[in-house]
Amino acid sequence: QVQLVESGGGLVQPGGSLRLSCVASGRIFRPYTMAWFRQAPGKQRDLVARITSAGITNYADSVKGRFTISIDNVKNTVYLTMDGLKPEDTAVYYCYHSNLNSDSWGQGTQVTVSS
Repeated sequence: QVQLVESGGGLVQPGGSLRLSCVASGRIFRPYTMAWFRQAPGKQRDLVARITSAGITNYADSVKGRFTISIDNVKNTVYLTMDGLKPEDTAVYYCYHSNLNSDSWGQGTQVTVSS
């Protein structure tokens, strides 16, 4: 099982930036995929961005050009750099890890975009 701990959420004004971090620990084997999902109140949890252990990335259309997912394989940490934040980006952001044996979720970190 892989444990995930997120950090970096908070309150930011529209147009601002935040960087989320997710540290993975435990039995980490390649190949794997790590991702960020988000869930706003009353809505389903949606994929924001994902990255494979080979470095292949995918983004939701709503965040393309504004968000960047990256991974530090030495630190077992995945980052989500969010620029040009909009009020509609407000949600709880969850880190996700998947390999051939298991799926894991982090506890979530709140991101609020408001003036």
